[in-house]
Amino acid sequence: MILLGLMMLVLGDLGAELFISRTSLPILIAGLVTLLLGWNFLRAVLFPLAFLILMIPIPAIVFNQITFPLQLLASKIASSILPALGVPVLREGNIIGLPLMQLEVAEACSGIRSLMSLTTLAIIYGYLTESNVWIRVLLAVASLPIAVATNSLRIVGTGLLVQYWDPDKAEGFFHAFSGWLIFVMSLIMLFLFHYLIRLLRPVEQVGAGT
Repeated sequence: MILLGLMMLVLGDLGAELFISRTSLPILIAGLVTLLLGWNFLRAVLFPLAFLILMIPIPAIVFNQITFPLQLLASKIASSILPALGVPVLREGNIIGLPLMQLEVAEACSGIRSLMSLTTLAIIYGYLTESNVWIRVLLAVASLPIAVATNSLRIVGTGLLVQYWDPDKAEGFFHAFSGWLIFVMSLIMLFLFHYLIRLLRPVEQVGAGT
């Protein structure tokens, strides 16, 4: 593992491939832990080592393949909700046309960064609070639709500001503040989902026992 990690580091630097060179760090650490402390200790710290993988930025080619579909999905959801709230829209791709202005769901508004952050927090939260592996997996998986839904609500909120208040208010401070507010909402929804699982779990266990 040490040799593999060093080879990946050298090859990544020579080829200017940051993802490979960055991935070498967890592998190198795992090799050093095994060499100095043994396999049993490596198994004990396997989760923290694997968690380090989440610190590595996604390669640009993969990032771009994920971002645009998220932009389209958020645009579709927002353009489906806004008419129900009295805001006429005309969507073309990731552009939402409103009566007063056009909203572009840009790459920064795709929700990919909040999705990655929420998934990371969901993984560590599940690991620290749950011993059941399946519940940990459920929390991590649930972070994906939660992030997409809340990001779509952010776009809906922006559309409502444009329509019923002031188009200028949809930019600047309110736009940045809504990002923080939506992420807090995502965390609350994740905690509520976990609470719901805890409420339903005893019922399922009793039913299985009978």
